[in-house]
Amino acid sequence: MAETPLFSQLASVNPALSARLKESAAFLAAPAATRLSEEQRALVLGIARRLVESVAGLLGGAVDSRALWDDWAAQGLPGAAQLSGRCFARAEEHRWRNQPVQDVGETVPPRVIAADAAIDVPVAAGDPLTAIDRAYLALQIADRRRFDALGHPRIAIEDLDLDLLRALLLDIAAWALVQAGKDGAEAARLGEAVRGALAQHRPERGIDRAAVDYHAALDGAGTLADSAAAAIARHDWPSFIALAAATHKYRYDAMALALITAEPAQLAPMLAPLLRDQAALVPLEGSLAMLPGRAVASAAPDDYTAALQARAALFGEAEGAA
Repeated sequence: MAETPLFSQLASVNPALSARLKESAAFLAAPAATRLSEEQRALVLGIARRLVESVAGLLGGAVDSRALWDDWAAQGLPGAAQLSGRCFARAEEHRWRNQPVQDVGETVPPRVIAADAAIDVPVAAGDPLTAIDRAYLALQIADRRRFDALGHPRIAIEDLDLDLLRALLLDIAAWALVQAGKDGAEAARLGEAVRGALAQHRPERGIDRAAVDYHAALDGAGTLADSAAAAIARHDWPSFIALAAATHKYRYDAMALALITAEPAQLAPMLAPLLRDQAALVPLEGSLAMLPGRAVASAAPDDYTAALQARAALFGEAEGAA
């Protein structure tokens, strides 16, 4: 599946998004200096903090996560460039999903699911789960893991690719080693903790795998397009993002960012492989239009350096082709 290169691809043709991603990276590298809005700063920083604390917890209590975060928040995150796209995408998705829902018609109240619930939950006799129900439940559970116990957005460990998880673990373990005075025995213990955490990584529990399985279940039943349109109609954005991501073979977070930053005219061709009726897009377009501060390409960027660099790169490609 496409990973952060898609963020770069989207940013290369969207100066506003390019500016936001650079601001996110600059913010995580130096939290005191940023051009993001107050809401975006709070979300990006909170998501980064919860991720750092979660990954630190994988080292078996060897790290004081509060002291770690206080230090990194003051000095800047060592992996800011790697984390910024993921944190920004998660923050923007949360802003979109957190908007008031209006005029979506009758909906079925969502089932409340614990973050650590098993996929094969017991059901009452005579009420078996179909393959589609099971896949949808798995998607809900995977999405629930993307929130903390208080409902704040976070990046689930299961949704991290192995390279990013390894980099985070090593950065955190290195910080802990410095605090321990670079003791050789502590280095060996932390190294084993990192190895153990990586061995226990379970991406099959993540939302990307759940999205693929849900898409396959609906496609096998011949109800994919209708289900996608129904998800839009009831503003079930997690389900719709998942189906769009699986259709395009993108990661869930990259697909969310692609939708949020798309121009209105881009949505129909982008989603043509998934939807039969373009009229189904109306609630999606309306919801996205309500999101303040969206980084669409037509938005007037407040970082003209990024805009000029993007244009200069295009001119350079044109001259090279000539």
